[in-house]
Amino acid sequence: MSLSVAPAPVSGSLSAHVSGSAAVPALPEPLPVLGLDVPAPLVTGGELPYAALDYAASAPVLRSVWDEVAAYAPYYGSVHRGAGYLSQHSTALFERSRATVARFLGCREGDEVVFTRSTTDSLNLLASALPAGTRVFVFETEHHAALLPWQSAGATTVFLDAPRSPREAVETLESALSAAPDGPKLVCVTGASNVTGEIWPVRGLAATAHRYGARIVLDAAQLVPHRPVHIGELGVDWVAFSGHKLYAPFGAGVLAGRTDWLHAAEPYLAGGGASRKVARGTDGGVEVEWQSGPARHEAGSPNMIGAYAVASACRALSEAGFARLEAREVELTRRLLAGLDEVPQVEVLSLFGDDEGTGTGSRAEARAACRVGVVSFVVAGWNSSHLAAALSAEYGIGVRDGLFCAHPLVGALLGAGGGDTGGCGAPEGQSLNAVRVSLGAGTPEEHVDRFVRAVRELVRDGARWRYRTEDGRCVPEPGGTAHEPGTGRVPTA
Repeated sequence: MSLSVAPAPVSGSLSAHVSGSAAVPALPEPLPVLGLDVPAPLVTGGELPYAALDYAASAPVLRSVWDEVAAYAPYYGSVHRGAGYLSQHSTALFERSRATVARFLGCREGDEVVFTRSTTDSLNLLASALPAGTRVFVFETEHHAALLPWQSAGATTVFLDAPRSPREAVETLESALSAAPDGPKLVCVTGASNVTGEIWPVRGLAATAHRYGARIVLDAAQLVPHRPVHIGELGVDWVAFSGHKLYAPFGAGVLAGRTDWLHAAEPYLAGGGASRKVARGTDGGVEVEWQSGPARHEAGSPNMIGAYAVASACRALSEAGFARLEAREVELTRRLLAGLDEVPQVEVLSLFGDDEGTGTGSRAEARAACRVGVVSFVVAGWNSSHLAAALSAEYGIGVRDGLFCAHPLVGALLGAGGGDTGGCGAPEGQSLNAVRVSLGAGTPEEHVDRFVRAVRELVRDGARWRYRTEDGRCVPEPGGTAHEPGTGRVPTA
């Protein structure tokens, strides 16, 4: 099987015990993140330290990132806007942050880094810069941020069916590109699924795209916090990601890669900073000479603190070493999958299925090595919103439930097209949403162990509280009654 980023070998000390009941050796300490001491009140009384297992949505902030931003804050000034000391200092730091991100991504000579608001913003920026007549190829398995911008930009979009193996993904793309007419072509693909966590064969897809004269943009939102992403080694033309998934707050994102389409396009936002010269025209209108380089698409006062936070996170992950971080995450993911495997009612969602992993060791170990720390699942007899609400209210665990802004993918995995989930009670028939648990460099072992224990207890004994649907969400019933575990699930309103 061809992976986009080869998993680092798991050392003998981590893989020696693969049974769910066997003793597991101590792991390296997680990276320090904010929020580990936040108390989560429980509906059944008392509180527990909040277990943040929703990294795929927004990762907690690295302590080192927060400290660096706090140290810089007194020196904040408007970037590219003034001759004063603070403005000059901030401008220099902003451009150094750009260079740090470029090194982190292995940018090639001539590539550039544009700071945006998020992955969504980055991909919409690229969509706005497509040459006329561009045909965009995108799998139905993509996050909506990668699935939707191309249509809005007026491009011809070719949606590809969900592949069921990495090999099929490459073959599907090759078949589509070989039948495409001449003209500019772009392929958009994820690095790791935000639903299943499975790593995609980016190198193979990039080689296929280039063989047929197409360019390729990598949605690295879920990959870049977990694995090294090197533009040159992967062979992609652009990479897009979000800072808030990379342990950096403040709403910043990145689009990095080739410059020609970006420089030929009208600015993504028209305004100060994007314009080099503005004058009244002879016809009474306005004549504009636009900037080249990143400034062309960074109009307005940039998010200086957000860009600095992204650069700080890039440095922190590089200094920690991805080999160490990956080995730790693979073991935690293995432990998570092994625990879920012990609950017969749980079905872990997988796109590539038995083609996920090969080699020796447990099934959970093989699957963990071929995905980042993102796992989605459904439980027979449970609506996913109900399970997620009970995990939060009764165990202090934060997960995500729903369709994860990837409706076609979840629909394909569940064999359904989406729709009303029927409230937070156990629905009649199949639930049309799922539970997603996700972890990362700051996840303590206790959080994973607590989650596995909680799922086991909830499936075996039922929730200990009454829940109701309110504004489309499953929430604990105010003044609801608790019951002893083992007496059956409390019915919902």
